[in-house]
Amino acid sequence: MKSERYQRGWATLAEIDGMMGERVIDALKDIAPDFADMIIEFPFGDIYSRPGLDLKSREITTVAALTALGTAKPQLQSHVRAALKIGCTRQEIVEIMIQVAVYAGFPAALNALLATKEVFDELDAASR
Repeated sequence: MKSERYQRGWATLAEIDGMMGERVIDALKDIAPDFADMIIEFPFGDIYSRPGLDLKSREITTVAALTALGTAKPQLQSHVRAALKIGCTRQEIVEIMIQVAVYAGFPAALNALLATKEVFDELDAASR
């Protein structure tokens, strides 16, 4: 039986990422099952489920941070999908990246915008 922290994290992950989050966790089960549990428990069980910010605000913050890193394309794309799922618009996501360009630089924002365009294109293709 998994802890309450794990259960809370799993529920939060499912709300934010749905099947995409589950795929990431499943992919880690063979190589690092403890790390998969840590991902569920810490970011989602402890941080995302805290009071004080709603999930949309947390995803905006996450997209901004991943944009600023400039080196986390798969994670950025996952969180762009999550941001859309919990209520961000495409325009809001683009504006986040433009805002981050001021502080993290144009290359980081450009990389994020191109990664986000791939997500938007995939979603558009799937909706046809």
